[in-house]
Amino acid sequence: MSHGTTSIAPLRFGELHAALKAAGEGTRLRILALIAEAELTVSDLTEILRQSQPRISRHLRLLAEAGLVERFREGSWAFFRLAERAGGAEVARTLIARIDPADPVIGRDRERLAGVRAARAEAAQAYFRAHAAEWDRIRKLHVADAAVEAAVRATLADKPFRSLLDLGTGTGRMLELFGAEIERGLGIDLSIDMLLIARARLDRAGLRHCSVRQGDIYDLAMPRDAFDVVVVHQVLHFLDDGARAIGEAARVLRPGGRLLVVDFAPHDLEFLRQEHAHLRLGFAADTVAQWMTAAGLEMVGQENLAPEPGSEGEIAVSLWLARDPRIAFAGTHREVA
Repeated sequence: MSHGTTSIAPLRFGELHAALKAAGEGTRLRILALIAEAELTVSDLTEILRQSQPRISRHLRLLAEAGLVERFREGSWAFFRLAERAGGAEVARTLIARIDPADPVIGRDRERLAGVRAARAEAAQAYFRAHAAEWDRIRKLHVADAAVEAAVRATLADKPFRSLLDLGTGTGRMLELFGAEIERGLGIDLSIDMLLIARARLDRAGLRHCSVRQGDIYDLAMPRDAFDVVVVHQVLHFLDDGARAIGEAARVLRPGGRLLVVDFAPHDLEFLRQEHAHLRLGFAADTVAQWMTAAGLEMVGQENLAPEPGSEGEIAVSLWLARDPRIAFAGTHREVA
């Protein structure tokens, strides 16, 4: 499946002129080529391009003003990537596509980019190693990840989708699971450490059309009707207001879009609340279903996965699927949810 833009929308003269003027400088064109490969900070670009931070910041400001790049904060850091929706984004992608990948300047930049990525991956692995024991302990308590992922794929298999939003993305596994089949994937998480792992994972998988952001699950910085599928995987038990999170997830679904929630069934392992910040010890089937219905969605199905016999598992995992009941129009084609 192609992940690029299939057609170029016309731009007003002023917009096109501003985009070309911003891109028509050597360093800025190199920046565009680099952030087409990965989300980068000012410090990353300073290291790769061997230029001062004020100069790189100025270049990025001009590119952002022209609608070629987007800036988003993650704690005390700011990341940059190619714009996704502005008209200038299509200009940027067209220009980048015309660059000879064998060009020595671009080749040297990519070599330095590889070093930045390697450092990120090592930092992510260091965090993972430090927490692997506690993660493994929790993982053994519930249904095996492979079984849950197979159920997730089966639940969404009835209809292809082009865009995926993963709320509470953690290590980015849901984006990785569906990355080869979608055109656009976005993961949201509050934890910078988790985003570090997710970004390294997506880099390693070569999923450039998938990205992650720091964000608030209760107040998503994105418009209505933005995604075909939203997944909330093992997140609700950390939240004090699951209904509000479900309502916000429903808001960004496109007409006919689907919301999949995966979380623990009710259990009595109190230590998870005391030691691992679980606010809820699982959810009854009708609890999440009621939240989905209250958010204006239509329930499609609910499934429980029991731990495998003979395993250490004590917790069942539940899946809830709901659909936006609005009718989606695409030209003369109509799809009824």
